[in-house]
Amino acid sequence: MDNTPVTEYTRTALNKVLSIDHIVMIHYYEHMSDFHHTSAFNNFWGILCVDEGEVEVLTSKSTYIIRSGNLIFHKPNALHNVQINGPVASNFVTIAFESDSECINFFEDKIIKINELERNLMTQIIIEARQGFSSPLNDPYLRSMTKATDPPFACEQLIKMYLEQILISLIRKETLLFNVQLPIKSIKQKSNIELFNRIVDYLQAHIYCKLSIEQICKDNLIGRSHLQRLFTNQANCGIIEYFSMLKIEQAKQLILRQQLNFSQIADSLGYTSIHYFSRRFKKITGMTPSEYAYSIKDLSER
Repeated sequence: MDNTPVTEYTRTALNKVLSIDHIVMIHYYEHMSDFHHTSAFNNFWGILCVDEGEVEVLTSKSTYIIRSGNLIFHKPNALHNVQINGPVASNFVTIAFESDSECINFFEDKIIKINELERNLMTQIIIEARQGFSSPLNDPYLRSMTKATDPPFACEQLIKMYLEQILISLIRKETLLFNVQLPIKSIKQKSNIELFNRIVDYLQAHIYCKLSIEQICKDNLIGRSHLQRLFTNQANCGIIEYFSMLKIEQAKQLILRQQLNFSQIADSLGYTSIHYFSRRFKKITGMTPSEYAYSIKDLSER
């Protein structure tokens, strides 16, 4: 019998340099071109990230134009005004949070362009927030978020993790601390993401057209099965369904601009009738076009 003593394992305490202590508010706004909101002096950090269009942010230091794909940070106890810039409606995310981590001061009054990873993480935060809280995300006057009665498992923890990952990614990127060669698997994943993004750009460029899968394959030099597998893996849906969702998102933008009526919007996006357009709109958004326009107008007037 071997009486050699068993070597004890050494446990390594993980160093946590950045931590989100509390989420104060999460908003996703879809506003018409006349939106304006003044924030009070709040003792927490804030992020404003523009999804579409552009937003004018007035701080005590200067006035900034924040365009799609960019975000601005507000430090605690800083006043800022937000308004839609120009005639085009805008969609943007705001996240208010508390953190005692010293490195969080890195973000004071910074404006940063986000990459695809950070944009996807921001999207995941909105998805989790919609499932984890019953209060609406599009009410700028909301002061308390109500937790959902039956949220998905670990919903709140994922919000915390996603936000921490965004902040860590931004600090790494901005300070150029890391230059790591990607492994083969990551390179392949990156290639698929780049192909997916290229086809999405193609769909956006043809948003006012009627496209078939055959035409998309031909124009992008990709096989039908490869195309469907790509969108199933990257977007969890088929490409035609994805294209339909893009059209409805464009329809929402056209509604917010208040320049075309519903029939004109439906016709411009290639729908055969206003009735079919309304059905697709309600299936994707949960509201008819008129209900959507009224809800946004009601919030803006409030």
